[in-house]
Amino acid sequence: MSACVPARADSARTKHVHPPHSPPPGGRRRFRVAGADVSAAIAVFLIALPLSLGIALATGAPLQAGLVAAAVGGIVAGRIGGCPLQVSGPAAGLTVVTADLIQQYGWRTTCAITVLAGLAQLGLGCLRVARSALAVSPAIVHGMLAGIGVTIAVAQLHIVLGGTPQSSVPDNLVALPAQLANVHPADLAVSVLTLTLLLLWPRIPGRAGQLLGKLPAALIAVAGATAVAALTGLLLPKVDLPSWSSHALATLPDGPVLGLVAAVLTTTLVCSVQSLLGAVAVDKLVAARPATTGHVKRSNLDRELLGQGAANVVSGSLGGLPVAGVAVRSSANVAAGAVSRNSTMLHGVLVVIAALLLVPALELIPLASLAALVMTVGFKMVSLNHIRTVTRHREVLVYAVTTCGVVFLGVLEGVALGIAVAVGVALHRLTRTRITHDDAEGVHHVHVRGQLTFLAVPRLSRVLHQVPHGADAVVELDGSFMDHAAYETLQDWQKTHTAQGGAVDITGRRPGTRISEPAEVDGCRCRPWTPWRNHQCERPSTAPPPGTDRQPTTGGPHGAASGPTTGERTGRTTGTTTTPAAAPGTPGTPDGSARVTRATRRELSRGISAFHRNTAPLMRRELARLAREGQQPSQLFLTCADSRVVTSMITSSGPGDLFVVRNVGNFVPLPGEESGDDSVAAAIEYAVDVLQVRSITVCGHSGCGAMQALLGAGPGDARTPLQRWLRHGLPSLDRVPAETHADEDDEDAHASGHRPDRPPLPRLAGRAPVDAAERLCLANVVQQLEHLRAHESVARALDAGDLELHGMYFHVGEAQSYLLSEDAEGGMFQLVLETDLTA
Repeated sequence: MSACVPARADSARTKHVHPPHSPPPGGRRRFRVAGADVSAAIAVFLIALPLSLGIALATGAPLQAGLVAAAVGGIVAGRIGGCPLQVSGPAAGLTVVTADLIQQYGWRTTCAITVLAGLAQLGLGCLRVARSALAVSPAIVHGMLAGIGVTIAVAQLHIVLGGTPQSSVPDNLVALPAQLANVHPADLAVSVLTLTLLLLWPRIPGRAGQLLGKLPAALIAVAGATAVAALTGLLLPKVDLPSWSSHALATLPDGPVLGLVAAVLTTTLVCSVQSLLGAVAVDKLVAARPATTGHVKRSNLDRELLGQGAANVVSGSLGGLPVAGVAVRSSANVAAGAVSRNSTMLHGVLVVIAALLLVPALELIPLASLAALVMTVGFKMVSLNHIRTVTRHREVLVYAVTTCGVVFLGVLEGVALGIAVAVGVALHRLTRTRITHDDAEGVHHVHVRGQLTFLAVPRLSRVLHQVPHGADAVVELDGSFMDHAAYETLQDWQKTHTAQGGAVDITGRRPGTRISEPAEVDGCRCRPWTPWRNHQCERPSTAPPPGTDRQPTTGGPHGAASGPTTGERTGRTTGTTTTPAAAPGTPGTPDGSARVTRATRRELSRGISAFHRNTAPLMRRELARLAREGQQPSQLFLTCADSRVVTSMITSSGPGDLFVVRNVGNFVPLPGEESGDDSVAAAIEYAVDVLQVRSITVCGHSGCGAMQALLGAGPGDARTPLQRWLRHGLPSLDRVPAETHADEDDEDAHASGHRPDRPPLPRLAGRAPVDAAERLCLANVVQQLEHLRAHESVARALDAGDLELHGMYFHVGEAQSYLLSEDAEGGMFQLVLETDLTA
């Protein structure tokens, strides 16, 4: 028998149960839902149930359609979507669109349009164009939502008063006086009760308010109004949920082709933009939560678009409303502590259970109560924060036109008008250039504000020729774009004016706007607050071979003035254009010392010149005001002398904001001691008693050399001034037990650093200190705050309530700042999270 023939006929079909040399796999993993997801799902369900019925009522669709959309949005979009914590369902932003479709095409055709819109979303998701939808101006989106909110509120006002809404806002406004003259008291009473509960429920004071506030106000308002209407026997229209056996499903679309295409595009646009913007907002909410709540992945917008498309296909097929991400429910989901998409899916399951088992209870809800709830949602869509934001960014015209267009013409028409106005505003800004000329102390300043294009060349040329021959001139370009025609005009005028004996300095706040550089700066590209490497510039020359002298170079073949020299810095240089390698240039010789002196002076001159050229024109008025009024800083900032800690940058402060004291180790010596330091004490006294600062911040930082020196210092090291100064850090060193960096066996002690004979150590939120030096840096901040309280002026201001003390830790490598919170034992340094600066 051949050795290749198997011994058993069925051996060829033998399968390994598990790979060789590996343990057998465990049993099938059981599906588990975190407790936080369960509680979040219940909270979202209690909000979604009344809102879904109310939105269905506002659109004129069967009320079951709202429940179908809520269930499908939770289960389908929650399972497939790319934003795990976003809750989808019938959205108030789709109310006007859906109501118009139902009135024009009927309910079953509207369901078909929803299916087609879902297919369009699936196609867009496959094309991976989700981020393109975010290119729509926020002013247009906010204006669209505001217009929809006004439309909803005006229509629901008629139901609140006991009437029937009309088909459009103008018709509703015309019919409002007659409706006010014919108010139904029962409907109005139930609506007023609903609005009162909505307003007062979140404002219940005390401990009872904290407990009761966990129940959503929308549920309490509708439930309270329903209970009162049932107990008092009020006769008024209520929710009518027909049998599910008679529920209308989608049919083939029937209507003009162009109208149906426009309807599908409108539904797709509104659903997609609202869902994608909602996903971005949910990411911000999740990032603002404490790290202890668990990690949630950032949204995949293309997958989110696929999930929304699939949900719309299913919802439309089952006779449900269009589905989109809903801000109210998503915010509640994040706030309730949800950690995965299971909360969204479970909320959808709860909606299904309620739709099947709670029909008798739902049919007790008065329609006026739902109308009042939806009217409130409509009013909230007109956000004052959004109005303030667009006003700050000078886009209020876009917002107003979009809002009015949606209210009086329709959603698609309003959005189209908003886009047209946004494009017009952008073109106006591009072509609108202000050019002014003034004479200050014999120097003629030409200030160009805006973009320099060929359209502005005639005005630019007229103003430039107002500068007298032979005069000194400064042209300040305050813009980010200059075309070829403007560039040639400036360059020709500069050459002519210079040839006639004048001097020209052309400056700009943006890279790429400088025509020429003064010869003495030799092509330096330094700009304030741009990426740099030790704030030096790299010359465009290559390094010479070892043993040869490096020759001076310029920005181009004709010197520094041959062309534009601004741009981003790309690296670090030696700080001088001549770096000798021969013996006469070695350090310690007179020739080498002279070269170093010239190099450092050149660096200093270059930095001062860059300030005069780029920053001084922007700061001159503010600095002149401070010179007249004197300094009035808001806080004393005491930090280390480390060159990597730039106080104005990490606090986003400017001239006059901070009174800064810097020393090695950010120490605050105790007052009255022999070894005390009067310079720091004098600065503290002057800041508190004379400048009357409102706060004092002690800021430590990672990689502090003073802390490293403290850890390695011997008991008798106090011979030099630096060693004597470091003695002020010994109290901080005493707070940190030696076991935390010498004994690695006791893990609990190593993690906390706490011993009964010492105060508990401060900690970083989210992680443990990486080493003993970082642990000492944190303890040093807390210790220096205690030293501050010992100063008489500080103690007096603290007792009067006029001063606050803050601790701060800046991690240089991560560019992250932590603020000390003293709520936890020993103190906790919390990471300062990003906030919405436009709100």
